[in-house]
Amino acid sequence: MNKEDILKKLNDEEIDKDKTIINLESALVLRNLMDICDDITISCDNDYFEELDYYSPDLFNKKKDNIVFTKDYYDSSYDIIENYKVASEESIYNILKSLKDKKYKKILNKLDLYLCSIDNYRYERNLRKKGITFIAGVDEVGRGPLVGPVVAACCVLPEHFELDGLTDSKKLSEEKRNFFDKEIRRQALGYGIGVVDEKKIDEVNIYEATKIAMKKAIEECKKMCKIEHVLIDAMPLDIDVPTTSIIKGDIKSITISAASVLAKVYRDNMMYEFDKKYPMYDFKKNKGYPTKEHLEAIEKYGIIDEHRKSYGPVKDYLDKNAK
Repeated sequence: MNKEDILKKLNDEEIDKDKTIINLESALVLRNLMDICDDITISCDNDYFEELDYYSPDLFNKKKDNIVFTKDYYDSSYDIIENYKVASEESIYNILKSLKDKKYKKILNKLDLYLCSIDNYRYERNLRKKGITFIAGVDEVGRGPLVGPVVAACCVLPEHFELDGLTDSKKLSEEKRNFFDKEIRRQALGYGIGVVDEKKIDEVNIYEATKIAMKKAIEECKKMCKIEHVLIDAMPLDIDVPTTSIIKGDIKSITISAASVLAKVYRDNMMYEFDKKYPMYDFKKNKGYPTKEHLEAIEKYGIIDEHRKSYGPVKDYLDKNAK
């Protein structure tokens, strides 16, 4: 059923709007976050549920055609849409997550991204509700380049941190990043940078090197303030404080966004120094990534000490010239 079908069926059934809340997938359709759903899920108060003379597959649900009435989740927060109470996005997310059903994984990911796009303090706020104050965010930059280090940053922001427009550093102009970098350092309770060079990357691989850089950044941050919980962009990290790994965390979490800016500005500045030393590779523009011009420069000038020897194009060049 699409939105129009749902509203028509609700009106035809003359559902009591004061005693019901439209919930789960049907609520997401009414909120334009899904296109269709199979059933209309309606949360009822107890009295209304008992009034319904419908087939009862169990003690908590009653079903008529494609409408499922349930006593569960009637305490959901809601908004009024088309004169019906429709469960809020946050309450739907919490309910679906509590069900621990794999079939809701895609919906949960989409809903999580949407909720964070309108409130990127959400993860931090939920932790603060549990009494956790010192929340660190960790992110890295430089996993893909052929040259130079991978850099991670960690920062702890104050509860009332404000910096309009802060998001994933890759989505910001260089001017904005540099401004935000100064503001984050000024407002942060603590921050740290972790750098792992190309030799260590070649030795242990980029995934392990990234974890080492993150741990270094966390330890540096701890020198400025305590850390009670760490929010990490994507990867898991085995450390001595609780962590939450968040897919697309640099968009979803304001603290991870701040860390991404610190890491990006720090590494970019390193690449500008590389560019002064090796202008023929145009590192100020490509930041060490394998652009067409960078690959052509490798063919023309060879590689430098700072190139990652285990990375495809560099390794290919070395293999070819070793013959």
